[in-house]
Amino acid sequence: MSDDLETLRQDVLSELAGATDLRAWDAVRVGTLGKSGRLTGLLKALGKMQPDERKARGVALNRLRDELTQAVEARGRELEAAALQARLIAEKLDVTVPPPAEAAGYIHPISRTIEEMTAIFGVMGFQVAEGPDIETDWHNFSALNTPDHHPARTDHDTFYLPPSPGLDVTRVLRTQTSGVQIRTMLGQKPPIRIIAPGRTYRADHDATHSPMFHQCEGLVVGKGITLGHLKGCLIEFLRAFFGKPSLPVRFRSSYFPFTEPSLEVDIGWSRKTGEIGAGEDWLEVLGAGMVHARVLANCGLDPREWQGFAFGMGVERLAMLKNGIPDLRSFYESDIRWLRHYGADPLAPALLHEGV
Repeated sequence: MSDDLETLRQDVLSELAGATDLRAWDAVRVGTLGKSGRLTGLLKALGKMQPDERKARGVALNRLRDELTQAVEARGRELEAAALQARLIAEKLDVTVPPPAEAAGYIHPISRTIEEMTAIFGVMGFQVAEGPDIETDWHNFSALNTPDHHPARTDHDTFYLPPSPGLDVTRVLRTQTSGVQIRTMLGQKPPIRIIAPGRTYRADHDATHSPMFHQCEGLVVGKGITLGHLKGCLIEFLRAFFGKPSLPVRFRSSYFPFTEPSLEVDIGWSRKTGEIGAGEDWLEVLGAGMVHARVLANCGLDPREWQGFAFGMGVERLAMLKNGIPDLRSFYESDIRWLRHYGADPLAPALLHEGV
């Protein structure tokens, strides 16, 4: 073997030995055996040599090519095996080690508040009833003794929808879940004891109002139902919900088309600190009343035989009061930081108060 071929051989073997990863190895392979490689260039130059010289030179080059090809392939297999071993070591998993802690999800305050309401009223014997978000004008207003001139029936307060094809029925996005009460009285004989949590819709939007929000309404119908039953039910609920057994509760006369008499319900709180149950101030939290005789009659119930009471409250409002949330709009902004702060542990029970 001539001196230049021996030099090439030594250089290539030295470079292969110094290649510590597959990228460096591939650079040596291409630089030696590639289309523009050093050995390939010498093989191409054979055509310019004399026949006698070309024969001897060709034999030496072919022998060198075979040797270097084998050396390159062998070194490549070694580096591949080493890379695989390093990867196996890096990805090795000790099954005896506890898994790393992962961030847990959180229950949204609205969902948790509905869970707590359902749990409290469930202890009182209430069942959950549901109804459609798209209601007829009759279920949402007329059956509830709401007059045609009432402001709630105007376009700037209620979302009206086009009638269904072939049906001459006015449809609305329900402004309250009271339509569930009507459907329950039409489809079920008394005694009735239900709550109806769900989404409602009104054309309003600011820091304390949203076009879509949640309500929880309740209905009790039976014989001998009095205002005392209504007051006792709501006092127990509010004290259990806020976790304050001595929470002050006040009832004030009000007006709703679907109840008579109608009441606003206040709880004691501090205007200065915002603490529930403290201070000498009052805060309105829900409305209630005895079911109007016309509403019972509209549902086929004789008011002389059956009596009932109903109530309704905003889920977001109670959640804001209980958790100290200042702005209603933050409920719907999908801010994960907000949810981490106000969200509930999914594994924690809905109620932690004693006696509930």
